[in-house]
Amino acid sequence: MATTEFSAAINQLAAERGVSPESIIEGVKQALAAAYRKDYEETAGRPDDRRITEEGEEEEPKDDIEVQLDLGTGAARIFKEGKDVTPPGFGRIAAQTAKQVILQKIREEEKEAIRTEFKEKEKSIVSGFVFRIENGVVFVDLGRTQGIMPPSEQIPGDQYRIGARVRALVREVQEGARGPEVLISRTDPEFVTELFALEVPEIAQGVVKVEAIAREAGRRTKIAVSSSEERIDPVGSCVGQKGVRVQAVTRELGEEKVDIIPYSADEATFVGAALSPAKVLDVQLKPKSRTAQVEVPEDQLSLAIGKEGQNVRLAAKLTGWRIDIKGAGAVFAEGTKGLGLLDQGLSARVAKILGEAGIESLEQLKEKPFEEIKTIKGLGPKALAEVEKVIANVQKTVEPEKKRS
Repeated sequence: MATTEFSAAINQLAAERGVSPESIIEGVKQALAAAYRKDYEETAGRPDDRRITEEGEEEEPKDDIEVQLDLGTGAARIFKEGKDVTPPGFGRIAAQTAKQVILQKIREEEKEAIRTEFKEKEKSIVSGFVFRIENGVVFVDLGRTQGIMPPSEQIPGDQYRIGARVRALVREVQEGARGPEVLISRTDPEFVTELFALEVPEIAQGVVKVEAIAREAGRRTKIAVSSSEERIDPVGSCVGQKGVRVQAVTRELGEEKVDIIPYSADEATFVGAALSPAKVLDVQLKPKSRTAQVEVPEDQLSLAIGKEGQNVRLAAKLTGWRIDIKGAGAVFAEGTKGLGLLDQGLSARVAKILGEAGIESLEQLKEKPFEEIKTIKGLGPKALAEVEKVIANVQKTVEPEKKRS
């Protein structure tokens, strides 16, 4: 059928608004049928038009009205039971109705198209330009619609300005008073996952998989990755040559740090790795309470816990285990025939303080004047009592040896 002015207008509107011409035409037909019933059917809606079913229920009369729409001229004809019953002057009503229906149908189809498009984009990254900031809410032009990013979905420290390009995750498509609303987020953990998927081809190909992620937006993220192929290092793939891939991700996140953890099906190993960058000596799991008891070197204790408990908190979120950490203490007695400071009864904390002051062996402790030891920063009365006791024990051990010699 050749394209006419009427059909061309419908096709153009449909193309501009991203809706189907068929849905517009069908909407026009339905509206014309409704207009005819309302204005010209004297018996429409009367009780005697209904019939009673065998079950005693009222049944609506069958719809025997057919609308024929000439796509060449736009003229409409009404048929009832095969007979043309088009009233005189119906063309004017048809034109007005068609106009209203087309506009309404386009609005509805636009909303549905937006809803469908962005539903499919949920949990994926979109980009747009900031066009309005109101009461802390950032509105982003996404093309056919706007993205709404409330303060709770913004990374702390981010600065937004009109016209700036923004990347964010489509978190959810909500129903608003005027149609679908696209909620976007830069704080959702999936935002980081999707950033890595954009930068790491192995993730997009399914060779490297993000097994778990824990995030405190603007501060730190821990992401656990695995590989389906032995020859592919999942952590190395995410870091990239000279760190180029992970740097591309962190540039988008501002000050936020990212720890990439090798995932392990062995949960004790996974818990230990999750506490990176701290080094772990031992992990004991208590499955009933879902608790992991972790031992780290004394000098790694603060690193394992992290500032304000952040490192251990994120590790717990990542692994799903409650993590209790204890320090094992560092041995400062290398080269002293196996007699370390810890072996003499000193606590790990006191041994660490002495080690930092240059007293790393029993011999050094014994030779150091006690008056000088008392001046070491961090040694209080209890700590000094520990040291004094150790020195006394050493002297008792040495004196019998002198007598035998």
